[in-house]
Amino acid sequence: MENYRTSAHTRFDIKYHFVWSTKYRKPVLTGPVGTRLRELVREICRTNEIEILQGHVSRDHVHILVSAPPNMSASKIMQYIKGKSSRKLMMEFRHLNKQFWGRHMWARGYFVATSGNVTDEVIQEYIRLQGQEPVSGDENFRVEDQG
Repeated sequence: MENYRTSAHTRFDIKYHFVWSTKYRKPVLTGPVGTRLRELVREICRTNEIEILQGHVSRDHVHILVSAPPNMSASKIMQYIKGKSSRKLMMEFRHLNKQFWGRHMWARGYFVATSGNVTDEVIQEYIRLQGQEPVSGDENFRVEDQG
C-alpha cells in the first residue's frame, strides 16, 4: 500500500519493465549520445507523469522500470519515448544519420512486462474469497448473490 500513487480520483500501482534496442543492434548509445538519451527519457517521462524507478543505457539497448498512471498504455509510453528520443538524437548527433538511414534509430519492437508487489495467485485468491458462493457456476468470475 505504501507504493500506491494518487491522482485526482485514482490510486494506482502500475509498473512496466521496458527493453528496446537500436536498429541493427548498433552500439551507438555511448558517451554523449547515451547521456543525452538518459536526459531525454527522463524529460519525456516527467512530462507524462511517469516515474522512472530504475534505468540502464547499454551500448545497443535500454532497460527502464517505470511507474505509470492508468491512462498511459505501455504502447503509448514506448511511442513517446522511442519517437521523441529518436528524432532529437538524430537532430543533435548528425553522425547517427549515416548509421540509421530512413530516420529510424530504434528497432521496430520492444519488450514489456508488468511488475507488481503482489503475485497473480494472491490476487486470484483475494477475488475468489469475495462474497458468497457463485451464482453462475463459473469459479473464475463469480457474481455475488444480490439477495
